[in-house]
Order: sequence, then C-alpha cells, then structure tokens
Amino acid sequence: MKKTVLAALIALGSLPLWAQSNAAAGSADFETERSRLSAERAAIEARFEKERAACYQKFAVEDCLRDSRKRRRSETDHIKRQEAAINDIERQRRGAAELEKLDRKAVTPRTQDTPQQQEEARKAQRDREQRAADHAASRAATAAEAEERRRQFEAKQKAQAEEQAKAARERAAAPAAVERFEAKQRRAAEHRADRERQNAERTKPRGAPLPPAPPASAPVR
Repeated sequence: MKKTVLAALIALGSLPLWAQSNAAAGSADFETERSRLSAERAAIEARFEKERAACYQKFAVEDCLRDSRKRRRSETDHIKRQEAAINDIERQRRGAAELEKLDRKAVTPRTQDTPQQQEEARKAQRDREQRAADHAASRAATAAEAEERRRQFEAKQKAQAEEQAKAARERAAAPAAVERFEAKQRRAAEHRADRERQNAERTKPRGAPLPPAPPASAPVR
C-alpha cells in the first residue's frame, strides 16, 4: 500500500505547488483546479485572437503568426499536462482506496479460511500493490521523458525563430544598405570627376603668343 501511495505522489510534479501540497495531504479540490485550467485555456485563446489580429497589421505577417501559434501551442500543452496529472492522481486515489479495502480484508482472517489460504490472499494483495506501484512509476517516468522532449523541442524552435527574426531584420535592412552604398559610389564618382576636371584645367596649354607688330613705315616727303 505504501508503494502505491508513493507512486501516486510522483505524478504530482505536473501540478502547481499549491495543488501538489493539497493533493499530497488528500485535500486537493480537483474540480476547482479544472475550472482554473479551463479559464486559463479561454484566456490563451482570447490572447491568440488579439495577437492574430495584430499580426495582420505588421510587415512580417507570417513570422508574427508563427510565433503566436507556437506560444499558444506551448501554453495549451502545459494545461493538458496538468489535466492529465489530475486525472492520474484521481485514478490512483480510487485504486488506492480499493486496494485498501482489499488489504483490510486480507489482514482480517476469515474464520473459514485455512492459514495457507490466508497467506495466499495476503500474497495476492502484495502482488496487486506492486503491479499498481510499477504502473504508476512507469507513467511518471514516461511523463518526465515527454517533458524533457518538449523542452528540447521548444529550445530548438526558439533557436530557429531567432534565426528567422535575424534574417528578417537583415532583409529589411538590405534596401537601406544598398541605397547607402550607391550614394557612396555616386559621391566617389563625382569627386573623381571634379579632380579630373581640375587636373585638366591645370595642364591645359597656354594660347600662342601674338605676332610682333609690323615696323612703322617711313613718312612720305
């Protein structure tokens, strides 16, 4: 029985801290928790619709929509994991209660049972408890592996999103860079043309000297 209860508590890791402590104490209000998760899901959907409308006002519409969808999927998956944990704990509680009933029956020997029959009943009870504990531990290990895969996937998605955002910024900045380069080239060409014109004026040959004036003619007598 102790192993079964311990295995049930392992699944609490997917719940918020307050729900973990309440569930461990056996006083968790799972209906209230489900209502909270439902409200969170509605808030996620409402925020997604607002972000979707805002994306269509931006230049990079598809990048904006992709980021919004990724955020929505991640948050929704987190809610699903919490709901699955609640369902697991409730099932384990019901199973533990049934096992406890069987355990009480097993430890209360029936007058009509022989000592061998009583020992066989106790052994069968221990086997059932062990199977339940193994099953719960397996589910907890599977959930932990799934969480690790999710973290790795989100890290990869984040890296890809950052690369795409960088590429988008570079594409947006490219026209301005081309314009600056062309302006620089024009200024350089104008500077070269001015220098060549100045050089040509300095090296231009001077005009030919005027011919000498003819000698003055003698006066007529």
